[in-house]
Amino acid sequence: MRNYELTFIVHPELDKEGVTAAIEKVKQLVLDSGGQVNQVDPWGKRRLAYPIRKQREGYYVVMQVQLPPEAISELERRLELSEEVLRYLLVRTDK
Repeated sequence: MRNYELTFIVHPELDKEGVTAAIEKVKQLVLDSGGQVNQVDPWGKRRLAYPIRKQREGYYVVMQVQLPPEAISELERRLELSEEVLRYLLVRTDK
């Protein structure tokens, strides 16, 4: 498995429980893909550089995860289909 950093922005209109549920949903997506979550770092609500889906703010979350390379495409597909996630960025961190 390889190390990745997954950064995603959660829809700002969700309440605190909704944001927590969205984070848990993304964690479960990683686990279902055969990976593991090493660290979760919620940054909180921040202003976006440009509007995304007519939203100017979002909840930023950064996760350190380990995933097998073949699971990446399915994880990205499911993140794109998620209504709570406005944007995501998955970057490989190991050499």
